[in-house]
Amino acid sequence: MDQPHFLISVVDDNESIREALPDLLRTLGFDAESFGAAEPFLSSDAVDRSQCLILDVSLPGMSGPELQWELRRRKPDLPIIFITAQIDSALRADLLAAGAVACLFKPFDPQELQSVLDEALGPIRAEQSKNPM
Repeated sequence: MDQPHFLISVVDDNESIREALPDLLRTLGFDAESFGAAEPFLSSDAVDRSQCLILDVSLPGMSGPELQWELRRRKPDLPIIFITAQIDSALRADLLAAGAVACLFKPFDPQELQSVLDEALGPIRAEQSKNPM
């Protein structure tokens, strides 16, 4: 049976992150799309196609936590992994309490990201193995 391709969407206003992170995700075996702000992501079909979202905390316009809130309304089961340059334990605790899978501080290790993605996608993989197409 072929391994399903999971789409991981990245929302980050930093151009270098938007270019490098999808490349890393592809080397890890995922499909990836990136967006520079919350609004373009919300207006795309990637919202429905994504199995996981990697989301920057600080974005122009709608912030990462605001997008998280909106997505809880639209797609409540979408796992969200926050990334941030703000090393703030209270912020991390708030994001996790609101349902984020993880909050990684930039720069993060690719193995740490792989581990968090495995955690985030575990329930989806388990469901797919119970219901093969």
